[in-house]
Amino acid sequence: MSGRGRLALCAFAATLLAAGSMLPLVDPAGWILQATALLAIQSGVGALARRVPLPRLLIVTAQFLVTLVLLTAVFAREQAVVGFLPGPEAVRHLADLLRAGADDVGQYAIPAPATAGIRLMLVGGVLLIGLVVDTLAVTFRSAAPAGLPLLALYSVAAGLSGGGGAGWLWFLLAACGYLLLLLAEGRDRISQWGRVFGGAGRSPSGGAAGLDVSGGRALAPVRTGRRIGALALGIALAVPAALPALDGGLLAGTGSGNGKGGGGGTISAVNPLVSLQNNLNQPENREVMSYRTNSRNPQDYYLRILALDQFNGSEWRASRRSLKDVPKRIPGPDGLSPDVAVTEIRSNISSSRSYQQTYLPLPYPATEVRIGGRWRYEPAGRTLVGDRGQTTSGARYEVSSLVVQPTADQLAAAPDAPSEVLREYTKVPGSLPEVVKKTADRVTKDAANNYERAVKLQNYFASEGGFSYDTTVTSGTGSAAIGRFLRDKRGFCVHFSFTMAAMARTLGIPARVAVGFTPGTVQSNGAVSVGLRDAHAWPELYFEGVGWTRFEPTPTRGSAPGYTQPDAPAGGAADPNQPERGASAAPSAVPSASESCPQQQRRMGECGNEVAPAAGGPTDSGTPTSTVVWAALAALVVVTLPLLPMLWRVRVRRRRLASSTGRTPADVTARTLAAWLEIIDTAWDHGIEPDDSQTPRKTAARVVRLGRLDTEAAAAVHRVAGAVEQVLYAPQPRTGAGFAEDVETVRNSLRISADRFTRIRAVVAPRSAIRVMDALSERRSAFTGRWAARWGGWLRWPSRQQS
Repeated sequence: MSGRGRLALCAFAATLLAAGSMLPLVDPAGWILQATALLAIQSGVGALARRVPLPRLLIVTAQFLVTLVLLTAVFAREQAVVGFLPGPEAVRHLADLLRAGADDVGQYAIPAPATAGIRLMLVGGVLLIGLVVDTLAVTFRSAAPAGLPLLALYSVAAGLSGGGGAGWLWFLLAACGYLLLLLAEGRDRISQWGRVFGGAGRSPSGGAAGLDVSGGRALAPVRTGRRIGALALGIALAVPAALPALDGGLLAGTGSGNGKGGGGGTISAVNPLVSLQNNLNQPENREVMSYRTNSRNPQDYYLRILALDQFNGSEWRASRRSLKDVPKRIPGPDGLSPDVAVTEIRSNISSSRSYQQTYLPLPYPATEVRIGGRWRYEPAGRTLVGDRGQTTSGARYEVSSLVVQPTADQLAAAPDAPSEVLREYTKVPGSLPEVVKKTADRVTKDAANNYERAVKLQNYFASEGGFSYDTTVTSGTGSAAIGRFLRDKRGFCVHFSFTMAAMARTLGIPARVAVGFTPGTVQSNGAVSVGLRDAHAWPELYFEGVGWTRFEPTPTRGSAPGYTQPDAPAGGAADPNQPERGASAAPSAVPSASESCPQQQRRMGECGNEVAPAAGGPTDSGTPTSTVVWAALAALVVVTLPLLPMLWRVRVRRRRLASSTGRTPADVTARTLAAWLEIIDTAWDHGIEPDDSQTPRKTAARVVRLGRLDTEAAAAVHRVAGAVEQVLYAPQPRTGAGFAEDVETVRNSLRISADRFTRIRAVVAPRSAIRVMDALSERRSAFTGRWAARWGGWLRWPSRQQS
C-alpha cells in the first residue's frame, strides 16, 4: 500500500474511533453504521482524486460535493432532484432537520432517541470532521493539525456525556486513532529518505546497524509524533473540564438513577416522550407526585406538562417560543367565550424528589401558580418551564385553574377558528400516508360539523375501530409509525393521540398533542397519588368559543370528557371548601375574589386576589441551545488558539528536516538552505534575532557567541554555514550530509544554555512563528499577481475596443 493510501486508511480509522465517543449519547446506535459507510465513500473519493491526480483544492471540493450528495440521498431523498441531487427543496428540508435536531438536543435526556434531526447532526458532523482530517492528514500531508478536529469531536462528546468509567474507553480509542495517524505519517515521511530499516540490532558504538541514530536518540519524526500525541491527550483531558456546565436536555448529565423504579435514583424526563413508554412498563408504580384538590370531578383532573404542536413527518414536537416572567395572574385561555360555563378550582401539589422534570405539571388551564424557584412562562402552551437547571424535584406549589364545561351544542355550533390558528395547527407533512386522510374521511363521512367529526374519531379509536392497547409496541411519532398503527391497530397512548391529531388536521380541525399524567389514584388520607404508570398523552382540538379541548381516544386509559358523551350533563361544580394541605408545605393563603368583580369575570378567573402574588420567574430568559454550542466552541478555541504557534513551528521544523535526498544541485540547495533557516529560527526562538545583513559565516559566529554553544554545537553551526556558502557561491557545490543531526545538536545546546523561561517560550510561543504572517502575505501577493495576469487583460479589453 502506498504512503497516501495508508494515511487515508488511518485518517478514516481515527475519525471513526473518535466518533465512537458519541455512541453513549443516542439510542439506538445504528447511526454509526450509516456514518461508517458514508465516510468510507468520502475517503474513497479522496483517494481516487489523488491518484488522478487533481489539484488539492479540487480534491477537497470533490469530497465536499460527494458528501452533500450522500447526505441528501440519505436524509432528503423525497425532496431531492432525481432522488439524490440537492435542489432547493432538499436544502430547505436539511435545514429544517438541523433545526429540529438542535431542538432535540435541548429537550431530550441522555440517551436521546435517534430522531432524524439528531441522526443528521451526528452523521453530518462525523462526515465533516472526517473531511477535515482527510484534508489535513492526507491531502496536505500534515497529520499533527488533524488532531484538532478529532479533539473537538471527542471533547463535545465528553462534555455532554459527563464522563464516567465508560468515557475512558472512548478516550483511549480516540487517542489511539490519533497516534495511529501520527505514526502512519511518520513512517511515510521516513520512507521518503529511502528504505526504512527496522528491527536491526545495536552496533557497538550505540547506533543501530544499518541506520545511524545520532547519539541513540529517536528519529525526529517519531519524537515529534510522541510530543504532539502527549500534547493532544493533555488537551483532550483539559477541554472537557474547561467546558461550561450544561443543563437541560441532551446537555444534562444522566443523573444518578435510571428511571426504572426500584428505589433510589431519579426519574429524569426532560422531554416527557423519552421515558413515557418505559414508565408505562414499570413493574413498580413509583409515585411521581401527589395532590389535593377541591374539584368534584377528579376523573377529569389531568396534569398537563406541555403541548406538542409541530408535526414535521418525523415526530411531533413543541414549538420554540419566547418565555416570559410568570405573571401574577395568568390571562384566560385563547378562544374561550363568556357563554361557556367555567368553575375555578384550587389544588395543592407536591412533587417527588426523585422526579426531575423541566416542565411543571399543571391542570389546564391554570390561572395562577404559586411556587418558589426559577420558573418561566410560555404563553401559547400555558406552561411553566424551569430556568437555569430548575426542575420539579421536591417542588411544592399551589395552583388555581379553570374547569371548562362546554355543552355539546356549544361545540357543534363553534364558528371557524381564526386564520392564524388554522394556518399553524392544521399543517401536515407531505410524507403523511394517504391512508390517514382516507381513514379520517371514511370515519367522519356522516358528521355534520367539526365537533361530530372529533367525537367520531375518538370513538373510532376508543371502541369502534378494533384497536387494542399495547405498551410493548415499538414507539414512534412519525408518519411511518402512524401508518403502521392504522394497519396493525395496536399501540399505546402515543399512537392513539398522535394519530387522532394528525387525522383531525387532515379534516381542517386545529389539533395538537398534550403530554402529562392521568388523574391518579385516591389514597385513604384523601390525597391523590400520581405514579409512573399514569404517564399519558392525549389530543387537544381547538373550537372557537371554547378554546383547546381535551379528547380521549386511548381505550382503557383516562376518561372520555362529558361533552363527548351522549346526553351527558354539562359538568359538576367544584367543592367550595379549601383544599387540604397535607401534601403541600403550607402554601400561602388562598386567594379570594373581590366582591366588586362581575360574576362572569369571577367565573373566568380574571378577578385577581387580595394577597401578594407569588414571586415571578427571573428576568433572565435562560441559555438557549445555540448559545451553549457556541460557548463550547468558544471554550475550545480559547484552549487551542494559544497552541497554534507551537503546532505550526513543529510542522515547519519537520518539513524542513525532511527535505528531498536527491543528488541534483537543486536538491542539495533546498536541503542545505532549509537546515540553515531552521538553525536561524531556532536561535530566534531562544532570543537571538536574525540579522540578514551578515554573511552565513558571521551569522554562525554570532549564534555561537550569543547562544553560548558548546564545542560540538559550534562545529555543527559552522558546518551548515559552510555548506550554505558552497550552494550559494561555489560553481559546483559539494554534497553535504547529516544536516538534520546538526540542527538537532544546535537546538539541544541552545536549550541547555537558555534559562527556564526562554526554554518554555521557545516551545509554547516561538518567536519565529511570526513568519506565518510573511507567508500569508506572500501567498496573497502571488494570488493577486496571478489574478491580475489572468483577468487584467480581459477587463481592459472593452476599453481597447472603444478606442
